[in-house]
Amino acid sequence: MAVFFTSDTHFGHQAIIHLKKRGFASASEMDESLIANWNAVVGPGDTVYHLGDFSYRNTRSGADYLDALNGTIHLIEGNHDQEMLKQDAARFASISQISVIEPHGQLIVLCHYPMREWDRAWRGSWHLFGHVHGRLDSEPLGYSLDVGVDSHDFRPWSFGEIAELFATRDNPFTDRR
Repeated sequence: MAVFFTSDTHFGHQAIIHLKKRGFASASEMDESLIANWNAVVGPGDTVYHLGDFSYRNTRSGADYLDALNGTIHLIEGNHDQEMLKQDAARFASISQISVIEPHGQLIVLCHYPMREWDRAWRGSWHLFGHVHGRLDSEPLGYSLDVGVDSHDFRPWSFGEIAELFATRDNPFTDRR
């Protein structure tokens, strides 16, 4: 069982295509691509942490997308999830505003929004977030990462891919002990 992270899919959201220059002709084309990319890397027995803004302003229910996606999906609620959750909250394995998990012995703080410092940052914990649609990619901060689809080829990233990336980064927090 693999663990994956993603954010800001905005399934069904036509305006996000133009706002974030996603390059799709329509929301349905974007949805098809996001679902195909997701299922190409995530298997049925895998776990996915979606860090918010799952779907927004569309005519399909969140359940339609959840039925099409592989894996057990935990939602860290984003600023555009409230309407979808009124109908489809029970379809997620869990829902929270912030979560601290420890896959493979690695402490990870999950939140839709980026933080400047997080629990045990100075001891090597990771912080994964969304919301900013790649705006912070050119200014990485230690072991924090925007896992949104706009930054990662429109697909979830695995724990291993993130660990590999962080192995190449300096962690400024380790100097603060």
